[in-house]
Amino acid sequence: MALIIDGKKISLEIRDEIREETGKLKEKEIETSLAVVLVGNDPASAVYVRNKKKACEYCGIKSLSYEMPETTSESELLKLIDELNCNNDVNGILVQLPLPKHINEQKVIEAILPSKDVDGFHPQSVGALSIGIPGFVSCTPAGIIQLLKRSGISASGKECVIAGRSNIVGKPMAMLMLRENATVTIAHSKTVDLKSVCKRADILITATGRPKMFNSDYIKEGAVVIDCGMDRDENGKLCGDVDFDDVLPHCSAITPVPGGVGPMTIAMLMTNCLEALKIQHRI
Repeated sequence: MALIIDGKKISLEIRDEIREETGKLKEKEIETSLAVVLVGNDPASAVYVRNKKKACEYCGIKSLSYEMPETTSESELLKLIDELNCNNDVNGILVQLPLPKHINEQKVIEAILPSKDVDGFHPQSVGALSIGIPGFVSCTPAGIIQLLKRSGISASGKECVIAGRSNIVGKPMAMLMLRENATVTIAHSKTVDLKSVCKRADILITATGRPKMFNSDYIKEGAVVIDCGMDRDENGKLCGDVDFDDVLPHCSAITPVPGGVGPMTIAMLMTNCLEALKIQHRI
């Protein structure tokens, strides 16, 4: 019987650990804070921001909210980021993506101080990951590493296939799995014979955004399957990239959607916030 990896349970363990640590810091009158910037009224972004605020409250992290209208100019947003960079009471800065089309996302990402880049998107953070030195790691890939480790699953010596090459999941995930001594293949929309490539994987990580694309034809018997998808099926029901019911009998471990990778992303954001405070206060 396959292990269904419980992301809710593991994320709660991590948030409880953070809560304990922030509580001890508060006793020393040191408070962790996160500035969350939302531009526009995208419904999904509003939900994500609300969930992040709730997580901050639970973990004992002060949440500073900046909600700006859709018409906010790029220069206005950059001015706010500059102010937050200079504010010593702000440990982490998160600008919720996507931004309105008239704002250059990359310019905004690069404007955030690397020491406050709790999303792990700044080129300096990405560069640090690529050469194996300390830095903030994109939250979803970092969360997946914790899911594996806290479920007793070793990646060392395993063949890992990552379906998806985004800057947020696919590429940093590959570098983290290399750090864990896996042999890594990144597959994508141009990969020839994707099924046979995926079927080699001891650990398959999917991040394609295509509902239930990966059925049992893609899965090696006994593989570990990590589903980063957050999609809707033909009935509008939340699902992942993996056809869970079809794949379940063939794998040794699998993450469900919802309740798998999703909760870990926010848990690792909280981890990065605490780490930012430690860096800034030299704790």
